[in-house]
Amino acid sequence: MEGDPTLRLRVFDLNCWAIRYLSRRRQERVRLIGDALRREGFDLVLLQEVWSEQDYSDLKVKLGGCYPFSHYFRSGVIGSGLCIFSRFPILDTLLYQYSLNGYPYMLQHGDWFCGKSVGLGRRRSGSQPLLLGSPQLHAEYCRDKDAYLPHRLVQAWELAQFIRHTSKGADVVLLGGDLNMHPEDVGIRLLRGWTGLRDAFAEATRFEGCEDGCTLVPNNCFTDKSELLPFPLGIRIDYILYKAISSFMVKCEELKTTTGTVPGMDVPFSDHEAVMATLHIQRQGQAAGATLSTAEPTLADVVTEARTEVGVGLRVAQQQRRSSGRMALLALLLLLLQAAAALGALAGLDAGQPFPKLSFCLLGFLAIGILLLATALYLFHTMEVKMLRGTEEQMRMVLQALQEHP
Repeated sequence: MEGDPTLRLRVFDLNCWAIRYLSRRRQERVRLIGDALRREGFDLVLLQEVWSEQDYSDLKVKLGGCYPFSHYFRSGVIGSGLCIFSRFPILDTLLYQYSLNGYPYMLQHGDWFCGKSVGLGRRRSGSQPLLLGSPQLHAEYCRDKDAYLPHRLVQAWELAQFIRHTSKGADVVLLGGDLNMHPEDVGIRLLRGWTGLRDAFAEATRFEGCEDGCTLVPNNCFTDKSELLPFPLGIRIDYILYKAISSFMVKCEELKTTTGTVPGMDVPFSDHEAVMATLHIQRQGQAAGATLSTAEPTLADVVTEARTEVGVGLRVAQQQRRSSGRMALLALLLLLLQAAAALGALAGLDAGQPFPKLSFCLLGFLAIGILLLATALYLFHTMEVKMLRGTEEQMRMVLQALQEHP
C-alpha cells in the first residue's frame, strides 16, 4: 500500500424515521441531523428510513461541502430509504432487494411496500478498497409471536450471502444499519458467523452512550413504551459490523450512541439512537481472509437453528397457500352456479319467483372479488413457498459442507 499504512475512519449510522406526512417533526429532525453531520465531520454516513427523496436532496445540498459523494438507493413502492454520504469517492453502487419482505396485505406494517434492501457502495480511502453496506431488515413488531421471523432469517441469510459474494475485491467490509434483531437472535448470529463480521460494540476499546449500547430506548419520546416493557433498558437493533478481508487489521477504538434529545432542543434525531464508531485500519504482514475453516465453531448449530425456523415458516406458507386455493375454488364454484342459474333464466327454466336481480348481481360481484383476492394470495404464497424452500435447501447444502469440512 502506498503512503500511510494506517487509516482512522469515523462512521455515523442512523435510522432516521423520516416518513413524509407520518413521522413527527420530520423536517426539523432532518435539519438537525444535517447540522450535526456538518459539525462533526464524519468520514462516512449511513442512513436508513429516509423515505422522502426531498429530505435526501435537502441533506445533499446541506452536506455538499463536507460530503461531496453520496447516493440514494431506490426500491419498492415508497423507496428503500437507504442513502450513503462519504468524504471519499464512491466508485460504484449496487442495491439488492430481499426476496421476501413481509406481506402486502399487512398495511399497518408496510414493510412490503418499502422493498427492504441492502445498499452497497464500493469506495476507496487512499489505496484501500472498502465495501460499504447499509441494510435494513424486516421489523419484528411482536417478539412473543413473531410471524415475520422466517422472512427476517431469509433476509439475514441473503445479506450474508450478498456480503460473501461481493467482498472478494475489498480489503475491508463495513456494514452499518438497522437489522431489527437483538444481539443474541439467531439471525444476527447467522449473519456474523457466516460472514466473519465483528460487532463494533463488543470490540470497542471505549464506549460512551446508552447502557448496553441500546439504540431503541424507553425514554425516547417517539418510541412506543408498551413494546419495550420487557426491556427496561431498551434494545440494541442498530449495528456497525466490520471485518478485514486481506492483509489488514480493523479495530474499533471508540463507539458512541446518542442519548436522547439533541443538545439544546426538546427533540431527538429519531426514534432510534445514532451509532458512531471510530475504526482504526492498518495493514498487517499476513493475510487474514475469512473462510469456512475459520468460521465460528458453533456455526453448524446456528445454521441448523435458522433452518428449523425457516422450515416452520415454510409449513405456515404452504398452509396459507392451500387456504387461499380453497377460497379461490369455492368462489369459482359459486360463479359457475350463478352462470348456470342465469342460463336457466334465459332458457325460461326459472321458477315463478325469480331470485332478485340486484341481489344476484351483488353476489356475483362478491364472488368475483373473492376469486381475484384469493388468486392473488395464492400466487403470493406460492412465491413465498418457493423462496423459503430455496433458502432451506441452501442451508442444507451449507450444513453438509460444514460437516464434511469442519
